[in-house]
Amino acid sequence: MNERCKKNYKALALFPMLLFLILYVGCGIVFTILGRESPFSIMSRYTAILITIMVALLCYDREETVSQKLEVYTRGYGNSGVGMLAIIVLMAGAFQSAASAMGGKESIVNMGISLIPAQFLVPGIFILSCFISTCIGSAMGTQVAMIPVAMAIAQKAGLNIGMAGAASIAGAYFGDNLSVISDTTICATKGVGAEMRDKFRMNVTIAAPAAIITILLYWLLGSTGGGTAVAEDLSYNVIEVIPYVVVLITAIAGVDVIIVMLVGIVLSGVIGMVMGTIGFFDWAMAVSAGMEDMFYLAVFAAMVSGMIELIRYYGGMDWLVSTMSEKIKSSKSCQYVISLISMAIAGITLNNTVAIIISAPIAKELGGKYKIAPKRLASLLDIFACAALMLVPHDSAVLLVNQYGGASYGEIIRWQFYPVFLILFTCATIQLGLLRTKEEKNAQV
Repeated sequence: MNERCKKNYKALALFPMLLFLILYVGCGIVFTILGRESPFSIMSRYTAILITIMVALLCYDREETVSQKLEVYTRGYGNSGVGMLAIIVLMAGAFQSAASAMGGKESIVNMGISLIPAQFLVPGIFILSCFISTCIGSAMGTQVAMIPVAMAIAQKAGLNIGMAGAASIAGAYFGDNLSVISDTTICATKGVGAEMRDKFRMNVTIAAPAAIITILLYWLLGSTGGGTAVAEDLSYNVIEVIPYVVVLITAIAGVDVIIVMLVGIVLSGVIGMVMGTIGFFDWAMAVSAGMEDMFYLAVFAAMVSGMIELIRYYGGMDWLVSTMSEKIKSSKSCQYVISLISMAIAGITLNNTVAIIISAPIAKELGGKYKIAPKRLASLLDIFACAALMLVPHDSAVLLVNQYGGASYGEIIRWQFYPVFLILFTCATIQLGLLRTKEEKNAQV
């Protein structure tokens, strides 16, 4: 099987992804306007993605058989990244369910509400997500650990579910963007030849003001939309919180996320059985139920990945990158084009690491031509790739908030302050020529 289709479909190859967005997002918006209940479930994501996959298989490259194109599709469907994502979310679901069954979720929710004033809960969720994601270097790892707890705290404290979900998502991508052990940071710096410490300094200079403003807004608005009424019974057992603490500490210590989740699952069962809150088979059923709750996410991610592989095979990804590369007239426009390339690919592929890997060689070539510092290139690639995933309606983080909190995309996106301010501050840095190196200043002179 050739790596690329004999006929280059260029922009037309992107039609399946556009069709998916029209079917899923478009129908969801229409039904929201019409006031229908669960508007984004009427045209479900599974039906929408299945239709687009059929279009991609049947309407392109008629010279090849469907079986041959299915080989391409399954190559994307079964790639190692999707497999790792599936294992992580399944184990995360098992941990959350097991910990909840033995009383841990109730205890950590009550403890959080008891120790933190209600008006500080939402900014607290954002700050904690920022801290965890910066330490472990993984947005997904932070989301699967934080979102279920954040949703439970918000529900019990009477806070706005959409705001709490937005805070969890934004905080997770804050650290994914900044952490020196994040795969996005590693790919961005290595891809353009930048030093990690230089990229981190530039990144944090841009991201810190956006984060501070976000914290202030969550503090001012965090008690709106639901009041601060809290249930009278806020009792908790510190021992039942231990699995969450161990998971957090081991994750920060750099232990592999699979091992972290496994330790949490086993520890939840041991503590529950010792305390007499659950038996062995209760724990086993809880683990199974938690995994079943996450099957949808693993399958959906694999289906999208397979479709992206078909789009790449038909020439859509190459066309997208080359077309945007032509829209350059100066150093500033070059930075905007690089940013848009990274953001567009991340939004289409739902994978910021893949977006950076694809766009980094182009960014390095264009950056060398227009004398743009490598650390700036790395920052732009990482910032806009992460910002895209905070804003799209079909990222796994939005699905997790919907799963655990029942909040729709519309209820989440209205409180997504951080990515908006992050983009604004980054654009201001480009437009005003801020944080330039000596070499960049000399080149412009």
